[in-house]
Amino acid sequence: MHTCVQRLNFVKIKIKEIINKKQLKTIPQIIAVTKSFPLNKITPLLEMGHIHFGENKIQETESKWLGVKNKYKNLQLHMVGKLQSNKAKKAVILFDYIHSLDNAKLATKLNQYEKELGKKTKLFIQVNIAEERQKSGVLLNDLNRFYNLCTKELSLNIIGLMCMPPINSDSKKYFQILKKASEKLNLTNLSMGMSADYGQAILSGSTYLRLGTAIFGARST
Repeated sequence: MHTCVQRLNFVKIKIKEIINKKQLKTIPQIIAVTKSFPLNKITPLLEMGHIHFGENKIQETESKWLGVKNKYKNLQLHMVGKLQSNKAKKAVILFDYIHSLDNAKLATKLNQYEKELGKKTKLFIQVNIAEERQKSGVLLNDLNRFYNLCTKELSLNIIGLMCMPPINSDSKKYFQILKKASEKLNLTNLSMGMSADYGQAILSGSTYLRLGTAIFGARST
């Protein structure tokens, strides 16, 4: 059995243990974040039937996944990195989910290209949960206005919220803040939890975990 398959199975066991121990109702989807990993590292997961994969760059996604999407029809690709508005059209073509909707210009472009291409993308609003200057995302005090712009004016398919807590912080605190924000908007999906804190994310109600290192090991780039 390939190492990445063993690691994914281990993660699934850990998730099941957490859910059973706390009697949780939500079983999160695992997004295997494959940025910088070649297809030969990813194929074992495709062959075992895993369908959710994440990338953070348009160019890498194009070169890596276009042919694969034709072969594996159930494949679901997630954009988990910063998305520039000038790449919005390619993002709509390539991805089924976008986790990094963070400004009005990008929202407008996504709406334009969804209409042009006849495709609806599942979108998460990225929230700058700790108001970090170096990070993208909508601030909490602007979230309601931005959500209304996306849904009422642009008719975008907003399915949830996404956040990345500060490095070496108490993730639980920020996950709980995001959960409360999602409840106020009647959103049921939360994209939160990475390899270092996915256990806490599950306890906080995450529905999508973005896991790279936990499945593929450390990146060389």
